[in-house]
Amino acid sequence: MPELPQKKVGIIACSGEELPEGTVTRLAALHVLERMRPGDTVTICLPLFLAGGEGDQAFAKFYPTIAIDGCEKRCAYRGTEQYSNQPAFGIVVTDLVAEQDLEQPQGRRKLNAAGMQAVDRTAKLAADKVDELLGRAWSRREGKFAGESAQEEGVATCSCGSGIPIQKVQVNGQEMTLVALPLIFQNVFQLGKAPGNEVAHEIMEIVKIYNPVDPAIEAAVKVVVLEAYANYYHQQEVKA
Repeated sequence: MPELPQKKVGIIACSGEELPEGTVTRLAALHVLERMRPGDTVTICLPLFLAGGEGDQAFAKFYPTIAIDGCEKRCAYRGTEQYSNQPAFGIVVTDLVAEQDLEQPQGRRKLNAAGMQAVDRTAKLAADKVDELLGRAWSRREGKFAGESAQEEGVATCSCGSGIPIQKVQVNGQEMTLVALPLIFQNVFQLGKAPGNEVAHEIMEIVKIYNPVDPAIEAAVKVVVLEAYANYYHQQEVKA
């Protein structure tokens, strides 16, 4: 299996601006990304994600995501589920406000006190879920994770820079993007496996774990992937 970059949690927030709760989602996401868990989270841009942002979609295929939505439409959650993978956890601000008996947020560009309280509660819930997804316990007494230094404030990073490589191939005249293919090639090459039908089958089984492959074109994809691996193999031999 490919050795993937350090595990992080993606935070994808609703981009709606017609409701105060939409502003709550974005501010809560920034609190988690920049102040609460800067080293453990990356931001996923919802409009870019829905428009086919390869880095964002690739990240959500490999790593857990938390969707923070303003209302019951759950655009962030459903968009992530449709175009990449089901989020590990979803927060709906209107539900959280009702469940915790908070006052209704007011204001879209500038939230009132109730809105800022909703931001704090939403961010706290999201940060707790980040810890849970990463399997770590937060020490309230020391203000840090067990065995780690206290986290510093940072700048929110984007999942498009998550380090998950992709490779585009041509299959029956159509461009196809395969996430993690360079890593798969690297691992297979390091095992000393030369191009061939048996290796092509092995590579395809791994490719299908991370990429949806239509059975109708699987044979064609296999041929293209084998050709790409043969090119990679010979390039590495020349370097050696």
